[in-house]
Amino acid sequence: MDGIIFDLDGTLWDSREVVAKAWNKAIKEHSDLNMTVDVPLLSTLFGKSMKEISDQLFPMLPDEERTKLAIACYEYENELLETEPGVLFSGVRETLIELSKEYPLFIVSNCQCGYIEVFMKGCHLEHLFTDFLCFGDTSMPKGYNIKKLMEKNALHDVIYIGDTQHDADACIEAGVPFVFAAYGFGKVPDATKVITTFSEINKFL
Repeated sequence: MDGIIFDLDGTLWDSREVVAKAWNKAIKEHSDLNMTVDVPLLSTLFGKSMKEISDQLFPMLPDEERTKLAIACYEYENELLETEPGVLFSGVRETLIELSKEYPLFIVSNCQCGYIEVFMKGCHLEHLFTDFLCFGDTSMPKGYNIKKLMEKNALHDVIYIGDTQHDADACIEAGVPFVFAAYGFGKVPDATKVITTFSEINKFL
């Protein structure tokens, strides 16, 4: 195996409380909407692309206003996470350190530009990852981005660890094995490779 690729939200960390705080501030300051984003709602949205999330959250807004509000939400999110990082799942830091000694580590996420960088900086993990790619970079679905990252880094034998059906479907599109992080935010009923804690990744290496 020449690499391990990770999803971010629901797999490596939980940023839902901070994201809800940032988005509610953006909604209040950049719209007239009477709505509140909370952790349970974000649990159903994380893992989807940026456009899918904004379409689902703000269907009542015209396209241009919806786009502007979504951009504000993501900008507020990145800014707040710099001072209030999300919480790493149990065993993530220690396991990543050990894995990085044997394998190049990567991230492919459906997030906006800057989010992965904020994650790595806030959790002091920059030195452990070789490369990353996100929806904000390409405006393309995760399956495409997995393949693009693999091509860029000449990867041929990888696994992808994620926590949603979107992740599982992306792995089918990319032609790579999927490991389901069952402790995360989603459900993948047909997953054949499952971990209940992050440190269990070793059993699939």
